[in-house]
Amino acid sequence: MSNIEIKNLYNLDETIAASVFEGLTYPWEVLPKIGDFIIELGKSLDKEKFDEIAENVWVAKTATVAPTAYIKGPVIIDENAEIRHCAFIRGKAIVGKNAVVGNSTELKNVILFNNVQVPHYNYVGDSILGYKSHMGAGSITSNVKSDKKLVIVRNGDEKIETGLKKFGAMLGDNVEVGCGSVLNPGTIIGRNTNIYPLSSVRGTINSNSIYKNQGEIVYKIFD
Repeated sequence: MSNIEIKNLYNLDETIAASVFEGLTYPWEVLPKIGDFIIELGKSLDKEKFDEIAENVWVAKTATVAPTAYIKGPVIIDENAEIRHCAFIRGKAIVGKNAVVGNSTELKNVILFNNVQVPHYNYVGDSILGYKSHMGAGSITSNVKSDKKLVIVRNGDEKIETGLKKFGAMLGDNVEVGCGSVLNPGTIIGRNTNIYPLSSVRGTINSNSIYKNQGEIVYKIFD
């Protein structure tokens, strides 16, 4: 099960939120902690680098926020991030350094590591996106099962009870998600993996893979 552990998915040097992962094994264990963590971290941020522009909304002075964006706390937007026209940040969100949150993209209860891009019409809820991960236009995380039951993580033949009703996707570092894809509740995608456009993804996808469809996943070959 090590392929779905925090240590094998994320470079914790690439997020302001590294300490929230301390003592945990699986990344989804962070989801219930995000809101309170932001409030505590926000109070300690360097006032020379961050402005509290609204209650529990901390924005780096070097970040760019479009006047048409909606931001509800608690939220931290780190240095040089870009929040574009009509972005909708519903709260409990950390946007990493140099990250892009695009037009009409919606965030809720998420951690975006540094250099993440969700630039066009994305929904990202109850999810964690690793360093330099990218979601193509119109790709979304689905964070509630249609039967409203608690999410189970499936890793090969193993099933892990999460105890969570809302759980989108965990994307490791350098994951590329193709346009129009749906990441179903409880999806885990390993580092350096590519997801073909218009995919419906569920379960665990190993690192260094190319996901073509549910029955066709190939491994990358490195020289």
